[in-house]
Amino acid sequence: MKRYFLLTLLTGYAAGVLLILTFGACNPGYSAETSTGGDATAPVYAFTLNDIDGKPLALNTFTGKVLLLVNTASMCGNTPQYEGLQTLYEQYREQGLEILAFPANNFGKQEPGTNEEIKSFCYTKYALEFPLFSKISVKGEDMHPLYHYLTRQSPFPGEIEWNFQKFLVNRQGEVIARYRPGLKPLSAQIVQDIEQALDKS
Repeated sequence: MKRYFLLTLLTGYAAGVLLILTFGACNPGYSAETSTGGDATAPVYAFTLNDIDGKPLALNTFTGKVLLLVNTASMCGNTPQYEGLQTLYEQYREQGLEILAFPANNFGKQEPGTNEEIKSFCYTKYALEFPLFSKISVKGEDMHPLYHYLTRQSPFPGEIEWNFQKFLVNRQGEVIARYRPGLKPLSAQIVQDIEQALDKS
């Protein structure tokens, strides 16, 4: 009887260990979001905008990436910055950089076209590969909520000054820098800040 009781006890213990090992192997102890190093609750990730084709794209898709957010225009003196942005993207995307372009017609009516016209211009003239969004407003009463946050609640408040204002967001979803519209994407300051942000997990 004692032998039977001991055998049953040992069998149950072995089954328990096997169960723990099995489920432990399936659950590494972290989710896909936290493994990227990003904070999915960061304010930037709360927004969803339409891409250039009109399909909703949630910014939490980019959790854990370093982001450069830029309001753009097709008929501006700064428009050639698209070329520098594409070069940046090619150089750093494998390390985790995403560039998000938001066409806007707020300054000098320099983005008057439709989304289809903007898409054709950007992809034909500059062969862009980074995400391009549908046209929004970045200033005034109809300002998009994303830019309401960036210009009023982020650590770098203040109205958007012109086309190609840039905001840098780290892997945790925190806005860590803001650059004037005329500062070119391949400037030493922007490149250095991007490299430092990419190096931090």
